[in-house]
Amino acid sequence: LSAGRHRPVSHRLPPVALAAALALNGCAGGSAASSAGGARGSALPAVLGPASSSSAGHFEHVVLMIQENRSFDDFFATFPGADGATSGEEETGSGDVTVPLQEVNLAYPCDLGHSRRGFLQDYDGGKMDGFDLEGGSDNCPGKAGTKPYQYVNPAEIAPYWEIARQYVLADHMFQTQGSGSFTAHQDLIAGGTSINGYESVVDFPSTIPWGCDAPPGTTAPLLEVIYSGIPPYMYFKRIAKGPFPCYSYPTLRDLLDGKSVSWKYYAPPAKVGSAGALWSAFDAIKVVRYGPEWMTNVTRSEKLIFTDIADRKLPAVSWVVPDAVNSDHPGNGKSDTGPDWVANVINAIGESPYWKSTAIIVVWDDWGGFYDNVPPPFFDSYGGLGFRVPMLVVSPYTVQGTTGGGYISHTQYEFGSILKFIENNWGLGQLGTTDTRATSIIDCFDFTQKPHKFKAIPVNLSRDYFEHQPPSYLPVDTE
Repeated sequence: LSAGRHRPVSHRLPPVALAAALALNGCAGGSAASSAGGARGSALPAVLGPASSSSAGHFEHVVLMIQENRSFDDFFATFPGADGATSGEEETGSGDVTVPLQEVNLAYPCDLGHSRRGFLQDYDGGKMDGFDLEGGSDNCPGKAGTKPYQYVNPAEIAPYWEIARQYVLADHMFQTQGSGSFTAHQDLIAGGTSINGYESVVDFPSTIPWGCDAPPGTTAPLLEVIYSGIPPYMYFKRIAKGPFPCYSYPTLRDLLDGKSVSWKYYAPPAKVGSAGALWSAFDAIKVVRYGPEWMTNVTRSEKLIFTDIADRKLPAVSWVVPDAVNSDHPGNGKSDTGPDWVANVINAIGESPYWKSTAIIVVWDDWGGFYDNVPPPFFDSYGGLGFRVPMLVVSPYTVQGTTGGGYISHTQYEFGSILKFIENNWGLGQLGTTDTRATSIIDCFDFTQKPHKFKAIPVNLSRDYFEHQPPSYLPVDTE
């Protein structure tokens, strides 16, 4: 980290203090390992909905839609009742200054940095004032300055706000790891990227395509956790060259197959050589990439989700990754079609017989370098928790707010919370990663209430538009 920007704190933290990153050779962080304590800037309590202890018998299908690179504040800073902010702190040579968040368009031209190093810079020992140090893209060269201090005009993401008004918006969903898209998508199938119990994959492989299709000699960095002190405090050392990015750790696929529960990963096509022909987290999982499920359970087009809904072939568990231009990824060809893409998939399910038996979860994979006001509540041996990202939950059984309509869950979640919900729904057992300690998203549901009748999400672009949209063949993300 730049000299003088990161101010480490003592290891001897009080029990309820937030964990603080500890820079090591410019590329590592450390903390006291604790799950206690609230997040600065959040006075909202953890509110549990009146849900039953199990979703078993209610959901035959779970659909997880994965969008790209947005912090919670970037999309929901001004949503009524949510833990958002309209200003943030920026560190300068003479101390912190308050920076107002600027309202911007969804088709934002800057693809900001969002690496492990950037995470630590942004976090800055819990002060959340280093976002100005993020790197910019070709359209926005140099340091980011005030560019990360923004929120998207709500009118441009109207479908997301409408979903939040009708169903559940979670305002304390944290990434599994403070890192970018490669590990975030792994976390959403595995709950963590530890390869041996004390080293976890971080950032992204040295060359593209990612995963088992990478060229020989490709490596992916590791975070090595080192314990020191009593009780054991820990810090991380970033190892620049880890193993080839084709892994054997267990994923949710193993538990689903073990119970004969169907699954499918709806992956968009990508240019051969840029992303291994498909953009799929399972490209990095050896048993899938080199097994028959690569052809049967990983699709060659994300648009097949519409076909499977119409043909009554929706699997029990689905991951849905959009084409890059529909992903909300900043800098993606000035595209602002992500909200309509998500809404059309939800509408397709809501208008089908699947509505009564399906839970739909929409989550963004990482913070994208954009400002967020809530520090991660603790650090763990996986290199997390990372920053907040939005999560929307849609089903006939989502908890209603006190005045009807949508509900804001202030419960602390992480990506393992989604996996735990799926595991418990089908009695799969556990992977033993972050799913073990995570709080399930089960409190987003109330099975004692009358099920919601589906009301279509208004869109500007129809389902027909997306079904006939030519593939961009762009990788969804390369950071």
